[in-house]
Amino acid sequence: MRELERDFSSSVPAAAPSATGSSRELRLAIIGDGRLGRALAAGLRKAGYRIDGPLGRGADAGGSQVALLCVPDAEIAAAAAHLDDGAIVGHCSGATGLGPLAPHEAFSLHPLMTVTRAGADFTGAGAAVAGTTPRARALAAELAAALGMRPVEVDDADRTAYHAAASIASNFLVTLEAAAERLGATAGVERALLVPLVRATVENWAALGPERALTGPVARGDEATVTAQRAALAERTPELLGLFDALADATRQLAAMPEPV
Repeated sequence: MRELERDFSSSVPAAAPSATGSSRELRLAIIGDGRLGRALAAGLRKAGYRIDGPLGRGADAGGSQVALLCVPDAEIAAAAAHLDDGAIVGHCSGATGLGPLAPHEAFSLHPLMTVTRAGADFTGAGAAVAGTTPRARALAAELAAALGMRPVEVDDADRTAYHAAASIASNFLVTLEAAAERLGATAGVERALLVPLVRATVENWAALGPERALTGPVARGDEATVTAQRAALAERTPELLGLFDALADATRQLAAMPEPV
């Protein structure tokens, strides 16, 4: 994994789009009218790019020199097959390599950011990029930078592990907080009361790392409290016992790790 510089013009052939502004004269089709397609279209249009779309799946992106596919992973190859051979084609999948885009000159751009129906602010987020040619790779990095993201090159062999890490950090965190919310509700504790705790915990993890940010009964070695907590789950939300046990075991392992010097 390699973080790319924000000035990409030196690595791009003269005929290719560069970071000096010429790529903003190209037409870029966004294919896929879902959450990500709409968010990327809005962000790139605001950044000065000429955007067609977001278009529906199966669009041929006629007249656009660049096409960015925001479709489910299983539909990438079929969507790419609709496009002219001369187009530079990208996808936004985190776990997929560039093979499904063949024979096009290809790139990938995966924002390391959650996107809801309300859209997304990509500023400050990471972005996994790749390309089959230097100019395709540079274009991916340029688009990421135009949206305020930090482009990082991720090899095809690392894509699944990268995407799994993103899923744990984002999707699984929501699942975990849903479990906390469900149990808290049995004690009259609303989600709003847990939010400051969650935010402070994430900020501590970001600033200090996991070993120093960890607090609570497992970190203190207070197994009597952990046992009492487990009994409360068994009574009120027994469906969460498996999750609680797995997380308690993982937290014990983390608590046993020495803090970084």
